[in-house]
Amino acid sequence: MNQNVSAPRVVNVSDLRDLAKKRLPKMVFGYIDSGADREQTLAQNCSAYNEILFRPRCAVATPEVELKISVLGQNFNLPFLLGPVGSSRMFYPQGEVVAAREAGKAGTGYTLSTLSGCRLEDVKQATECPAWYQLYLLGGRDVALKTIERAKSAGFSAIVLTIDTPVSGLRELDVRNGTKELLSQNPLTMLPFLPQMLAKPCWLSQWFGDGGLMNFPNVVLENGPMGYTEIGPALEQSVVTWDDLKWIREAWGGKLIIKGVHIGDDARKAVDLGVDAVVVSNHGARQLDSVAPTIRVLPEIVKAVNGEIDVLMDGGIRRGSDVVKAYCLGAKGVLIGRAYAYGLAAGGGPGVARAIEILKTDIIRTMKLLGCDSVHKLDSSYIQTPQSWGC
Repeated sequence: MNQNVSAPRVVNVSDLRDLAKKRLPKMVFGYIDSGADREQTLAQNCSAYNEILFRPRCAVATPEVELKISVLGQNFNLPFLLGPVGSSRMFYPQGEVVAAREAGKAGTGYTLSTLSGCRLEDVKQATECPAWYQLYLLGGRDVALKTIERAKSAGFSAIVLTIDTPVSGLRELDVRNGTKELLSQNPLTMLPFLPQMLAKPCWLSQWFGDGGLMNFPNVVLENGPMGYTEIGPALEQSVVTWDDLKWIREAWGGKLIIKGVHIGDDARKAVDLGVDAVVVSNHGARQLDSVAPTIRVLPEIVKAVNGEIDVLMDGGIRRGSDVVKAYCLGAKGVLIGRAYAYGLAAGGGPGVARAIEILKTDIIRTMKLLGCDSVHKLDSSYIQTPQSWGC
């Protein structure tokens, strides 16, 4: 393990966050770290776990803990997968390839964002474990169909269709940090915000060495890959609706996951339309503020699908005990995002590996203290939730 990200310097995910903040320009760190509007949901995604209390079985020997899971018939050595994080190449050179490689080494899955700076073929080649492709309809149906075919040929084993992004949310920190101006490549508009980049020479050198400002090689328009400044208008022109599921499923022909489910009615609709799994997600609190934290709405979604499909969740995972609590409330899988993104930004591959190691170790310790030897045995009897949750 790289000493820069090993103990005692790095003990938890928060320590990785601190290192990422030191290494990155304000603009890039703000992209990882910030949420929408007043950031109410961003805070509650994490704090909601504090409201869940454990009910351990004591005087129980648990010499081994079973962590392996199966989702959609695909096997993983860990009860969490790496979720889609866009623009990871901004955090570290070849960021998506690096993260996928570390996921594979750990025996778990990686989900590639459409808004990746690396070619999907290169990312899939980096891992021997199952990898999923998260799909936006940027550029329209014809562009998406070509991307779907590429993902199929490359060996991705599921499409994760994100349904909660009809427009980009307002991340106020991006505005304050001059993200739009810095991406414009106009020297006059960039000038007031350049000092934050010049203040991070190591990052700047690596960034230029990796090609500088990235485009999106998996969204290929008539004139080439989509540029960074084209995202906002493209999202508004490519809103996903339930009607799109039919042609996407026909084109893909494999497992289809819906990501961005907040309420039971939408989960039920996904089941009725033949979706294979849903991800309870509020997009890391980056879209609509004042929605409920994902762990709090997880039981509603689990009840709505009634065991007919797998339910996964993301949002606010910073400790292994958070993962355990999600399984107690009915999740069949957990996606982590910021936790490994902080690691990637802090130290590349070793940083991602450290984030995975921290969460894995936390999970094993928590389950031994609970007196439970398998994630498959976790249920609501191991926790106490507030009466207001109605669980």
